[in-house]
Amino acid sequence: MSDAASGRMPLTGIRVLDLSRLMAGNMLTLQLADFGAEVIKVESAQGDTLRDWTNEGKPLWWKVYGRNKKSICLDLKSDADRQALLKLVPQAQVVIESFRHGGMEAFGLGPAVLHAANPQLVIVRISGWGQTGPYAHRPGFGTLVEAFSGFAQRNGFPDKPPALPNLGLADMIAGLSGAFATLAAVREVEVNGGLGQIIDLSLLEPMLGVLGPDAAIFQHTGKLPRRLGNRVENAAPRNAYLCSDGVWMVMSGSTQRMAERVLDAIGKPEGVSDPRYVNNAARIANVDSLDEMIGSFVAQRTLEENLVHFGQFEVTVGPMMNVDQLMRDPHVIGRQVLVEVPDPQLGSIMMHNVFPRLSRTPGRIRSTAPEIGQDQDLLGRSKPAN
Repeated sequence: MSDAASGRMPLTGIRVLDLSRLMAGNMLTLQLADFGAEVIKVESAQGDTLRDWTNEGKPLWWKVYGRNKKSICLDLKSDADRQALLKLVPQAQVVIESFRHGGMEAFGLGPAVLHAANPQLVIVRISGWGQTGPYAHRPGFGTLVEAFSGFAQRNGFPDKPPALPNLGLADMIAGLSGAFATLAAVREVEVNGGLGQIIDLSLLEPMLGVLGPDAAIFQHTGKLPRRLGNRVENAAPRNAYLCSDGVWMVMSGSTQRMAERVLDAIGKPEGVSDPRYVNNAARIANVDSLDEMIGSFVAQRTLEENLVHFGQFEVTVGPMMNVDQLMRDPHVIGRQVLVEVPDPQLGSIMMHNVFPRLSRTPGRIRSTAPEIGQDQDLLGRSKPAN
């Protein structure tokens, strides 16, 4: 029997106690749970705050990001419940928390206590600013980090105010980064015979990691990043263009050969030798006139006509879609990028599939998120009354 057919997944056998709340921790443990780790959410009687993010009364954020997890209900202010948690620690490989700085220590559950119970334990501490430094004690929601990191200042159009993302971008990035760090630390224990350790996961540092070489650019040029709308600073053409049917099409001509194809496709092959468009640096300097030419051409055709036309020239273009269009797209359907998962309360829920895709031991969605205390039997207790 193959590994996939047997149900074995790459993280089978790893137990994670997840004391975190909201997005970063839930994204981190979602990755681990999707690939077979036993993730046990340790919740208060009120549950993870993500349960309160409802749409028309339905906890869809929680249903998606709590998938494949178990739930136990504990009051960490209670001596008995802290002892119940500590009894689970020797059988766990990972503990994840996102309390405000010093929160675990205030509960009497700091790293020294946890490592005394299990020296091989990997402890992930999620915070806005990290466990050290002048800002360590400050509250640190992702919104503050998205502004502090420089992202908001460079995001949006030049004639508009800076723009924060309208989703938990810093949290999502930190969660994905944290999943990698967790597995690196678990491997140190399992393969190299190492002891457990503390992973200091701030929201700030992974956010900076995806913003490009802004610090290096400023250091060597003295130039700050600019708000460019749908353009980018290092390649042209790259923008969104309005088609005649009122639909937006995006284009990226970020290599010399691709830019030449664009000029050919819009009937301006002579642009290849035009000093204004002859190379990438020239195109960036003259991006307004370049975008005007492309925009005028695109505006005369519907989206479908544009896609067909530019496709004949092998230009990288595509539609700007909403989620309704995405759910009906043949590629999304054919590849099962989104899947419909049965849910005992809501019937079914559409959500993103497991990623990345492993050929021999793929992850899978086994369930939507649990009810509070659904797995209280792990403590030898009954499920709490609603």
